[in-house]
Amino acid sequence: MNKEAAVYRRKKIVKYLLIHLAIIAFVVVCVYPLLRILSVSMRPGDKLISTDLSLIPAGAAFDAYVRLLKETLFLRWLWNSLLITVATSFIGVSLASTAAYAFSRFRFAGKKGGLILLLSTQMIPAGMLILPLFLMIMKLGLMNTYLGMIIAYSVSSLPFSIWILKGYYDTIPRSLEEAALVDGTSQVGAFWRIILPLSTPALSIAFLFNFTTAWNEYLVARVVLFSSKQYTWTLGLFELQGQYITQWGMFAAGSMLVTIPVLIVFLYSSKWLISGLTLGSVKG
Repeated sequence: MNKEAAVYRRKKIVKYLLIHLAIIAFVVVCVYPLLRILSVSMRPGDKLISTDLSLIPAGAAFDAYVRLLKETLFLRWLWNSLLITVATSFIGVSLASTAAYAFSRFRFAGKKGGLILLLSTQMIPAGMLILPLFLMIMKLGLMNTYLGMIIAYSVSSLPFSIWILKGYYDTIPRSLEEAALVDGTSQVGAFWRIILPLSTPALSIAFLFNFTTAWNEYLVARVVLFSSKQYTWTLGLFELQGQYITQWGMFAAGSMLVTIPVLIVFLYSSKWLISGLTLGSVKG
């Protein structure tokens, strides 16, 4: 019996160590590139092209950050990206939440076909959507505008958001809505007071998807925007790459700074990702 217990403990310890080693290896693989970019951003100008692998370079300084903020429109690019991304995220999640509720709760002609159509749009390569989006925005007279970018991004992210939210709505018992309707609440009231509070994890995932997709997008922005003052950060940093020279220090500094908004949004919304389905539920 003692032998079996000892063998069991040994296996448990080995399993525990292997799991934690795998987690540590995964973290290193994810974090190391960021540390390398941070290292490049702090290198003096005469040491940008170097074989030194130390994470903290000799003579580390923040000159690249200062030059980026003073010599370029980086803050303007960052503001443009933030404005477009936040608007896209809220509009996309708002439209997707109502559309997903209709697909989840109501019966209507073309429901299955609509869901299949939404799914099939995700199989189309992003590059093939550039021309239709360009023509749509051009005919609306929204070239080189924030609104044109917001419309393009919102339309592109809707199918995935609808599928995520529709699947989550399907897991919420209809009895919760029925109880609210019996108490005199309207269908809209039941959706607003019952379904949405219970769907905060899925709403957070949809919001993060919309945010990160719009924040990192380049192709649509390259087609729609042509004024440097309207550029998003992806276009702005690309301008640092010249025909004969690339400002690698400033490029790395910008790459580090643009991760801050995404990190803040993720940390703020993470508490909603772990919330359960018990909020507002009924007993019995």
